[in-house]
Amino acid sequence: MHMAELINPIICAIDTPEVSDATAIAGDVRKHVGAVKLGLEFFTANGAAGVREITNLGVPLFLDLKFHDIPNTVAKAIAATAGMNMFMMTVHTTGGQAMLKAAIDASDRVAQTTGKERPLVIGVTLLTSLDQDDISILGFSSTLQDQVLRLADLAQSAGLDGIVCSPFEISAIRKACGSDLKLIVPGIRPEGSAANDQKRILTPQEALNRGADYLVIGRPITNAPDRAGAAKAIAQSLR
Repeated sequence: MHMAELINPIICAIDTPEVSDATAIAGDVRKHVGAVKLGLEFFTANGAAGVREITNLGVPLFLDLKFHDIPNTVAKAIAATAGMNMFMMTVHTTGGQAMLKAAIDASDRVAQTTGKERPLVIGVTLLTSLDQDDISILGFSSTLQDQVLRLADLAQSAGLDGIVCSPFEISAIRKACGSDLKLIVPGIRPEGSAANDQKRILTPQEALNRGADYLVIGRPITNAPDRAGAAKAIAQSLR
């Protein structure tokens, strides 16, 4: 299942190392979100077997492991997902062009192996927890937005399907990269939600208005007393 076929643009971020918790959350929200996202803490704790527990629920899966290694290692890591049935995964664009091209080639080979549509490969530009002070400390001489635009251009030239970016870079990336590059946007908080650890945030509708394709939303859904109700309310706010 590719992104165009998701029921809505909401991707629910499930941040837990517990299979039982993740399964409960995915079960609650699957009728009201386009996909669910599992990340490093879940995969480190449970591996491929844990991922299959979630994909068995029939909900599209975004496996967000942000691969960043030499090209051959990243290619093999993506190839190893062939039996896990996800629709999207992430790599760090700072891994460089050869790594990015190896990732997209490996995604094609997964499709050949499985007979299904290939998993989309999405580039992470800069983590949304970083601000200008952080990237200066890291030694980047450009502004945060210029650095993101440089990495977005790299991702697009290497053939990636899209990038992860903060809400405040959407407009500039759309202008620079056009409409073909899919923009997956975390740092989304519905009206009245706490910002928590994300420094760059927007509401779901604001992000879509600026040109986001997919909205990654975690705690406003997963910490809600009624998770299904919270997901449904956000989905309805986008219509």
